[in-house]
Amino acid sequence: MTPTETRTAPMDREHQEKPPPVGGPTEPETAERAGHHSATVATPGAQRRVLVVEDDPTIVEAIAARLRAEGFLVQTAADGPAAVETASAWHPDLLILDVMLPGFDGLEVCRRVQAQRPVPVLMLTARDDETDMLVGLGVGADDYMTKPFSMRELVARSHVLLRRIERAAVAATTPRPGSVRLGDLEIDRTQRRVRAAGKDIHLTPTEFDLLMCLARSPRAVLTREQLLAEVWDWADASGTRTVDSHVKALRRKIGAERIRTVHGVGYALETPPGFAGETGPRGQAAAEG
Repeated sequence: MTPTETRTAPMDREHQEKPPPVGGPTEPETAERAGHHSATVATPGAQRRVLVVEDDPTIVEAIAARLRAEGFLVQTAADGPAAVETASAWHPDLLILDVMLPGFDGLEVCRRVQAQRPVPVLMLTARDDETDMLVGLGVGADDYMTKPFSMRELVARSHVLLRRIERAAVAATTPRPGSVRLGDLEIDRTQRRVRAAGKDIHLTPTEFDLLMCLARSPRAVLTREQLLAEVWDWADASGTRTVDSHVKALRRKIGAERIRTVHGVGYALETPPGFAGETGPRGQAAAEG
């Protein structure tokens, strides 16, 4: 997405939702200017920090208000440099990041933030362009949404990304031994590392979870809805495009021939001829997952 492109309408009236009125947390709002982030606004019992990076005041105010009503701590930034500076100083647990920003774009923000400290990223894009989505996933984004979007779905996906980080932290302290081997593809569950054809493959947390989900049932076809529910904890069929884009990104890294598409159904992880389940001295059956 180039800086000269015209931004599409941020959210249409059908999708735009107001934050809960009376009953939700109320905090004084801080006036924001382009390039400056707001002061942290705490809500009772809030634990998770979300940095919202968006230069459209209507969108950023709507997202921030809704997240605060959900109990999150929220800061905002309106351009690329401010986003990187805020992320470095504030250490958010989640980054909600628009692709098109002043200063430098969201893809560069994602690269710089991830280089400092890994953080889950939900990317927002004004174009339904799969190339943009794949580029976003390639620089470290975990998920994306296309404008206009449902505020309820954005909140749900934010919760999903944070739950995945929590599960990964628990798994790191109580790791399951063994590695799954499918021919020359090896998935180390303990270290969450992948090797293909003898080379280390860097996967995002979401890509690793997707590969592990497919590897639990080699050659079995999993529907998009099944993958969406198991990997994203999201049961709405409207999100199956997310599955398709992540599968494409995963194929680019481990080899397109390793994941078979069953048109109109879903995907299956291919295995070499004669594969019987699991190999390796430390391994357990892949079916145990």
